[in-house]
Amino acid sequence: MDFTSEQARHKYDAFVAAAPAAVVGLDMDGTLSPIVDDPALAHVHPDAPEVLVEVARAVRAVAIITGRPARQALALGGLDEVGEAIAADGRELYVFGQYGHERWSSSQRRVVSPRPPAGLGRFLAELPAVLRRADAATAYVEEKGLGVAVHTRRMPDPAEALDRILAPMTELATRHGLLVEPGRNVVEVRAPGVDKGWAVHTLAREQDAGGFLFAGDDLGDVEAFAAVDELAGGGLATLLVCSASREQSALRERADVVVPGPEGVLGLLRQLAEDVGLSRRRR
Repeated sequence: MDFTSEQARHKYDAFVAAAPAAVVGLDMDGTLSPIVDDPALAHVHPDAPEVLVEVARAVRAVAIITGRPARQALALGGLDEVGEAIAADGRELYVFGQYGHERWSSSQRRVVSPRPPAGLGRFLAELPAVLRRADAATAYVEEKGLGVAVHTRRMPDPAEALDRILAPMTELATRHGLLVEPGRNVVEVRAPGVDKGWAVHTLAREQDAGGFLFAGDDLGDVEAFAAVDELAGGGLATLLVCSASREQSALRERADVVVPGPEGVLGLLRQLAEDVGLSRRRR
């Protein structure tokens, strides 16, 4: 792992010391799962289940905070079984789906979800015409129940196609009271009022956390990074981790640690668990 400054190295050491009372929050796509052309095939890295169980022993709780529907995240990550293993160690695994609108935990073992936003049905009905006018009819539309994601990754020039659809999709979403979240060759549309920063603050409060680590890779994680910075301002030991890619650099300059994609994230979590264990043995 690459620390972005000497201060970041000290923040890591402080987080290790605070780990028994800390929460580890993790994005999924691009952080635990490699980015792939078909979102339905974005399974977590093969080592992720074992590493999640390992790091959960070192901290108070682990949370997956993702734009995916919670049930989809559970299936792609094998998180139901991971949660059982974590619960057996007296720890908790949380899944906050659709940016925090949905919630699952290893103790409750059911997804709690609100109703879809009122304007979503009308947005979906008008979306095909908007995409056709933007010469993006072949974009992949992923319906999520509480929102929708339009992916350009499969198109000949994904970045250029994203530029074409962003403005008209934003206009359509605004007209129906919905929020737009651009990302790595994707535009997501969902209900306003809840984001990953809200999920971070909720977890920190409910867990009475003494520290918070968050790892993410894309624009949808900016609010989580900002929330962790706010927790740091309140005295918590914090660490921000960027799962780096060539497609997105927005988080690099805000991060304490930069790692190469999901494999790098898992390597950092392994190192964290090892360092917490060493710290405990020295006491």
